[in-house]
Amino acid sequence: MSPTSVHHFRHQCLLQRWVTAVQGYLTLQSTICTNPPMIQNPRRKYHAKAKEMSLTQINHVLKANEYSLKSNGYDGRYNGSVKGFDSNILPSNSPCEDRRSAATCLQSRSMLFGVFDGHAGSACVQAVSERLFYYIAMSLFPLKTLTEIEEAVESERPVLPVLQWHKHPNDYVSTDAGKLYFNSLRAYWQEMIELHEDDDSDVQTALRNAFKRLDNDISLEAQVDFGVPFAHFTPLRVALSGCTACVAHVDREDLHVANLGDSRAVLGVQGDDGRWSAVTVTNDHNAHNQDEMQRVLSEHPAPERKTVVKHDRLLGQLIPFRAFGDMKFKWSGELLNRIYEARPELLIGNENAKMLLPNYHTPPYLIADPEITYHKLRPQDKFLILATDGLWELMHRQTVVQVLGEHLSDMQWKKPVSGLCFTVGQIHRLLQERKSRAFSALEDENSATHLIRHALGSDGSGSVEPKRLSKMLSLPQDLARMYRDDITIIVIHFNS
Repeated sequence: MSPTSVHHFRHQCLLQRWVTAVQGYLTLQSTICTNPPMIQNPRRKYHAKAKEMSLTQINHVLKANEYSLKSNGYDGRYNGSVKGFDSNILPSNSPCEDRRSAATCLQSRSMLFGVFDGHAGSACVQAVSERLFYYIAMSLFPLKTLTEIEEAVESERPVLPVLQWHKHPNDYVSTDAGKLYFNSLRAYWQEMIELHEDDDSDVQTALRNAFKRLDNDISLEAQVDFGVPFAHFTPLRVALSGCTACVAHVDREDLHVANLGDSRAVLGVQGDDGRWSAVTVTNDHNAHNQDEMQRVLSEHPAPERKTVVKHDRLLGQLIPFRAFGDMKFKWSGELLNRIYEARPELLIGNENAKMLLPNYHTPPYLIADPEITYHKLRPQDKFLILATDGLWELMHRQTVVQVLGEHLSDMQWKKPVSGLCFTVGQIHRLLQERKSRAFSALEDENSATHLIRHALGSDGSGSVEPKRLSKMLSLPQDLARMYRDDITIIVIHFNS
């Protein structure tokens, strides 16, 4: 073969490979684009003919982090209005930057649920998910209880447990900074003993105080040189990363939701006619919320109106306008410069943290003051969904409630019939109806898992397309974040 022929042959092979790669990418796009990806980058390559996952493999991935607790599975300490709850986390980032928390307040029997969405690392979201509920519990205690706790600690006597945690074995728990966290919490209740009048704090005030105090402690802890670093969760790393939070406090028929950022709480309501409707309990704190935009603009002088929010981001960088941590949006420029100069070893690999943000003139730009909503639970309020933005980017809230409401109705049809008398004809009709419903009902007993399955695999008409679900779950690690975020969901089921 002549040199010219060899060159032509190689050119044809390269061209054919390029065509095959483009066709593979387009096949992936056509399969996945029912919902647009988070970020599209055509330079990334993904082989569309990757081995399809079996149903067993799909379920293994979806159910790996699911957790459920029913009222008959806990020793009588359950809140009367809460029938149970389901939760799940599906990671996309590595490591995952979402967290979840659920606990029973042992003194009041009220319950706390929270979803947390981290950014710039997982240090802040880990700390907040472990600490916030303790701050809330202390904020709710009367002066007498706080005094008893302080006296027990002072005399080194055992302290009665405050919270009963409901955790999945896979939920990470950091132990490195336990003493530091306890000392900060103790300083908080000591101040409340000194300042608090002898009456119970209302829930809204307690939630607000807890959020703001924890964020303040995160800031103070990072400014003190403790000498020994706490593994990956040093106070400075916690302070320079950040997280949003959406927390529900349920006490009988009283529901309070404290929100910070762009996770959401949505009620599933069933009308007398059986139809489902979604009632959004929270507001997103970002550029798409005009009230929030006006708040941010009003807090900074006129010259900054053009720079405080750029490209729908705070100072052109951060999407949520409220969050824990993120001290580079809160501290003064002088303090940031001193921190960077004093502790450069903790900022290795984080080049952005070493520089002041452009147009940084009148901090703080970011707040940790939650927006709190109250709702009195009614018989038609069947469930509350708390979820990070990974779910809401893929599904509309009405679709979420509709999918879950229909699924719960199907679950009712699967329950055994007892305590009722039927004729043979009635039993036959009941079995026929159950058989027809069974074809459309999925195997998920966990409501959060069921929502994740639909969010990733929906065919747009209410059913799950297995091939689409398989592709979304088998995306390579470096590609998954382009199509979906971490997804964390808690579904709280209410007694009617």
